[in-house]
Amino acid sequence: MSFAEPATVDDLLNYRLSRLLSSSGALVTRICEGRYGITRREWRLICILVDHGAMSPSQLAERAHLERPRVSRHVSDLVTKKLFARIGDPDDRRRARVDITARGRALHTEFFPQSVQLNNLVLATLTPRELEAFDLALTKLTGAADDLIRSRPLVEKADRRHGGRRRGSVGRMDDLPRLGG
Repeated sequence: MSFAEPATVDDLLNYRLSRLLSSSGALVTRICEGRYGITRREWRLICILVDHGAMSPSQLAERAHLERPRVSRHVSDLVTKKLFARIGDPDDRRRARVDITARGRALHTEFFPQSVQLNNLVLATLTPRELEAFDLALTKLTGAADDLIRSRPLVEKADRRHGGRRRGSVGRMDDLPRLGG
């Protein structure tokens, strides 16, 4: 295994992180869906509103790192479940913000400590020094990925409903952005 010279998919950072999320998030997902009737993404949105207060759906999408249409569907579902409320803008009836309801806050109060406990069980495998180094490394990697997105915008956008591409043709390797220099 080598991050520096990946030879297989198992060596790629994003694949390894995806596997970690899948394994460590499996229990959280089962509790979300089985006990509380929400998805893991809905749980993320609930936590964001509890932590940061009411905001527009666009702001929520940005903070959650999710596409706006997906967040819109989740918001509608959470409003139906009475976990979110839409707050109209008195000056512009086309605009609204979303906020957590008392029921949503109660769910968060009950489930967040369980989520923390599961998180800590996974992290317990690291020594305090390893945990500090891992936290620093994740912060640096996230910053580098954010910088990469900002500095190298791609024209193409994924369309997952239609097989992952907007255009029907398969791109060529020459079409990929150059990462060097």
